[in-house]
Amino acid sequence: MSVTSFPVNDLLRRKLQTTLTVLGLTLCVASTVFLLLFGDRVGVGISLMVEGRMTAGFSSIFSPFIVFLAFLIFIVGVVIISFMVFVMMSQRVKDIGLMKAAGCPNNLVFGYFMTELLIVTFAGCFLGAIFGIVADIVSISLFQCIGFEISQKPPNLWIVVMIFVLFFILALASGTKPVLDAAKIEPAKAFSPTHHLGLAKQPGFRVVSKSGLTFRIAMRNLSRRASVTIRIVACLSIVFLLVTVAVAGGIIANQTTRSWVEKALGKDIVLIAHRDICSRYRLLQSKFYEAKESPQFNYTEGRYLVPDEILSQLGQMPELSIDTRLFMETQIEETPGFVLSQESGSTTYVGDHRKGFSLIIGVEPGKVFGQWFMEGEFLNESNGLDAVIGDTEAQKMFTAPLYQNVSLFGKVFRITGVCLDPINNGNVTYVPLKSLQRVAAVSKPNMVMIRVEPSTDRPQILQHVNAIVTAASSEFETFEVNEALNKDLGFLGYIWSAIMFLPLFSLAAASLCLIGYVMLTITEQRQEFGILRAVGAKPRTVVEIVSWQSLMVLLSSYAAGVVFGIIITLLILIPEPVITEYTVFEIAGWLVIALAATFILSLYPALGFARKPVLDMMAQA
Repeated sequence: MSVTSFPVNDLLRRKLQTTLTVLGLTLCVASTVFLLLFGDRVGVGISLMVEGRMTAGFSSIFSPFIVFLAFLIFIVGVVIISFMVFVMMSQRVKDIGLMKAAGCPNNLVFGYFMTELLIVTFAGCFLGAIFGIVADIVSISLFQCIGFEISQKPPNLWIVVMIFVLFFILALASGTKPVLDAAKIEPAKAFSPTHHLGLAKQPGFRVVSKSGLTFRIAMRNLSRRASVTIRIVACLSIVFLLVTVAVAGGIIANQTTRSWVEKALGKDIVLIAHRDICSRYRLLQSKFYEAKESPQFNYTEGRYLVPDEILSQLGQMPELSIDTRLFMETQIEETPGFVLSQESGSTTYVGDHRKGFSLIIGVEPGKVFGQWFMEGEFLNESNGLDAVIGDTEAQKMFTAPLYQNVSLFGKVFRITGVCLDPINNGNVTYVPLKSLQRVAAVSKPNMVMIRVEPSTDRPQILQHVNAIVTAASSEFETFEVNEALNKDLGFLGYIWSAIMFLPLFSLAAASLCLIGYVMLTITEQRQEFGILRAVGAKPRTVVEIVSWQSLMVLLSSYAAGVVFGIIITLLILIPEPVITEYTVFEIAGWLVIALAATFILSLYPALGFARKPVLDMMAQA
């Protein structure tokens, strides 16, 4: 018979305990694998690099968020396996005492339970890796079904192997100590719950009235088992920290990034341009969520310029706000700048002469609809040689953009700001319209954006606008920018939804930990509960005592995890967060649901135990 037969049979004999341990580790590994694989596909993974979609500015928000969540999930996994092994060994101490009383040496006992730990750890890590890959494939399929083209490349197996090895080594290391401590225990102490459960007698506890009986018993039991109580509180605190960062951070970051996109594009904007320009505009906007190649396009052909009759008739409509723009693509060049040190007064030159292609957009600074989240300032109304560049362009081509210039059409423009803009995936340069017309020798804009005043009849006015455009040229058309805006917002929403789904895995694993904790406490209290039942207590009294214990542990963990999670989210992960009253209620609702679900699941062992006959309750496990 194989040397592993006895440990395997022992694990199979204790199905619930083994399942809880394996499932807890599986959930943690699966969530980590899925998070990193999913981030790698959408271009916001641990590489922190832009990969064809999601501008550098948005990626800089997603990537640290994903890395921090992966780190938290990893820590949660190690803590959970350590606690579950501790619970497993605490329930096996009497077995160890019998083995040692029969003459088994310490190394044989240690090897026996170490084999069990190896089997459990390998099974949890292996199943977690498989489920993580499956979850990644399913998520990409869902994205494809809703219209977003996400890379169908095979999963990055190096990420899977890395997570498997890290979890396996650290979970094994963290679980070795409880096994080693249990193997060293003396046979006499192994039969004493005072030793292996960390019990401490609390003098002075007297019940003088029936009121608050279950609460007082619960408080006494928690204080008697200070060691294991501290372990479970620490474990659940880290889990609730993870849940808070993922839920609160995900909701706040979702609303914040959506606000940036919505303000950059503008809401309820109508684009008027040649049908080819409109198609090109859709393509430029889609590069935010799809890695698409865009063939060269001549924006300044005469047929693409907006006719004067359209501009004049639109200008005569007081119900409209008008933003005229000139789009073109050309090569730009980084121009070095210098930084003056305020302390030493020395000058440091920064930058090089890197070149690249950029979408150039000429706008009238005082009439532009967009309001960008940016570093620096937007264009003023002087129509000078100033420029604002996109976030991806700033990262790819410039060293310190606010101290540098950009050259286009042989002219040097001073960079006044860096903006987050989804169009052309952040490879964009905004300059004053008149300055661009002058240096590019183009007389007219090729695009007009209009916004209807809210107090007017929008459908009727747009119908009149369509009539004006059609009468001027059959090749020009109108395009609702909300169509592109909704696609961008939908992409952000689906990504954040996928990220916010991850805490369910860790929360489920935490619930398993709490179930293991409750099972351990019931094992220690079974004779006490049996005596209570024998003197007339009802089964619900047992459930109430266990419920109070679980609730106090949960509330302690919940308070610590939520407070630190909110602080980390607002002060570290998300710059200038957008928070509304609805945001606060939504976050509070999800966190309360998480707390309630964990509490309800923790009552499962108590409900089963309370229905047992009195003699079965008092029998030794």
